[in-house]
Amino acid sequence: MDLHEDARSQQNDLARLRRDLHREPEIGLDLPRTQERVLRELDGLGLEVSTGTDTTSVTAVLRGEGSARDSAQPRTVLLRADMDALPVQEATGLDFAATNGAMHACGHDLHTTSLVGAARLLHTHRDRLNGDVVLMFQPGEEGWDGAGVMLKEGVLDAAGRRVDAAYGLHVFSSMLPSGQFASRPGTLMSASHKLLVTVHGEGGHGSMPHRAKDPISAAAAMITSLQTMITRRLDIFDPAVLTVGVIRGGTKRNVIPATAEFEATVRCFSDETAALLDTAIRETVDGVARANGVTADVVFENEYPVTVTDVDETAFGAEVVRETIGEQYYTELPNPVAGSEDFSRVLAAVPGTFLGLGALMPGLEPHTAPNNHSPYADFDPSVLSRAATVYAELAVRRLDRFAEGALR
Repeated sequence: MDLHEDARSQQNDLARLRRDLHREPEIGLDLPRTQERVLRELDGLGLEVSTGTDTTSVTAVLRGEGSARDSAQPRTVLLRADMDALPVQEATGLDFAATNGAMHACGHDLHTTSLVGAARLLHTHRDRLNGDVVLMFQPGEEGWDGAGVMLKEGVLDAAGRRVDAAYGLHVFSSMLPSGQFASRPGTLMSASHKLLVTVHGEGGHGSMPHRAKDPISAAAAMITSLQTMITRRLDIFDPAVLTVGVIRGGTKRNVIPATAEFEATVRCFSDETAALLDTAIRETVDGVARANGVTADVVFENEYPVTVTDVDETAFGAEVVRETIGEQYYTELPNPVAGSEDFSRVLAAVPGTFLGLGALMPGLEPHTAPNNHSPYADFDPSVLSRAATVYAELAVRRLDRFAEGALR
């Protein structure tokens, strides 16, 4: 099978689908238009399709027709693509830019399109497919734990038995050259945590701060102290990142409000550091609050766990890229990435791996191009056929290995 050649013949259709998805981004767990479009694209492929009850997910099972499929226990591989966008006002100037206040600033429109392309490839070559493939089209990756919802709804058992291996893919608008795949065995991406701090003071007139208890100045001191805490309480070889993205407080410049609050994302790479962060953050905030004569409520919540790839499956993924796309198109990352993924929940349940794919626009440099989540982020659509190829090849070759009794 030359899946790559077949995928290249789909490139123009895939690029059109990606543009259509990009024009109408949707946020969170409820993506009705995106779900409808995916269902339409999968229609006619002979898939066993189901949709979520608590989210607008799409799960499609493709039954292989290869000789090993007739065994009493046919093997199953899962391929996942996330479909949701971000609450970002697009500023790319593209003629298909979104105008509804949301944006596919993380490239999920490319993921969805690539998995549709892989579904078509696998359908065309199902007579060689020695097992079944579960296609996981997931809403709500951007902070909504859509993967967790789909796991509860049974996506891992959609084919009638637990999947044996799982693979995901993510594009990047910077960092990697276009068409370059990358991953690493073991710890690949960080865990994520939500931090919400509410500071309670006493309101008053801005001209007489000594008659009030200012929560804004206390919140500012907390933010600065938390950054210092990160560098002084944690091992630099087991690091963390704390970024405050939201500050709220006050109604008028000459009024000291009664409350102020800030929100942060916290990333780390081990359970031990996560536990230490919980304690250290509370101690830091409490100490600053007492020094300023205010009180503070702290909410520190675990979101996504560390993304840990299987060593053998990651070596297999690298092999697939090198043999189907080219030896030079795979790079092993020297360090984990501080981004987080709810696909980590899938990899915690079954062996698998997660691949990064550079989608750098022509003429840009990897280290200066707008990053994922930027309102200026743009992605090279020429990678779509490569992504579809790798998705499909991972499934075909893994099922072949199962049939041969290798990589158990």
